[in-house]
Amino acid sequence: MPKYETTRSVAHGPMKMFDLVADVEKYPQFLPLCKTLTVRSRKERDGDTILVADMTVGYKAILETFTSQVYLKPDEQVIEVKYLDGPFRYLNNVWRFEPAGDGGTLVRFFIDYEFKSRILGALMGSMFDRAFRMFAEAFEKRADEIYGKPESVKSVG
Repeated sequence: MPKYETTRSVAHGPMKMFDLVADVEKYPQFLPLCKTLTVRSRKERDGDTILVADMTVGYKAILETFTSQVYLKPDEQVIEVKYLDGPFRYLNNVWRFEPAGDGGTLVRFFIDYEFKSRILGALMGSMFDRAFRMFAEAFEKRADEIYGKPESVKSVG
């Protein structure tokens, strides 16, 4: 049951970082392993948005598609991802965007998952682990491209 959790301090404000991560259709442009992402449905409810999306991830000759529900909570500055279907036994992912004292954001990223197949887990597991470790950096780099590069960036944990 691989798990990964990190907190990064970024110079961009919490709402900007929330919006960047919430823009799931753009993931194939910059996110490691993400080959395609299609939003199947989008529902608005009490200021929140619930998406159902298919993401295809790939590494070398292996391509896997999975479906998840993405719950965007802008008032709480939280994004929760709930796994619905695909090669995992389960996948839980949460992003939290907390104001930092310097006007930036503490971006908290957590993911916990397990593949259904031991073989697929063996083939993709270590590569997924490396990719998840690169996710925070990929989003940070994307923010710098869109919002401008800050003076310095550091990892908190």
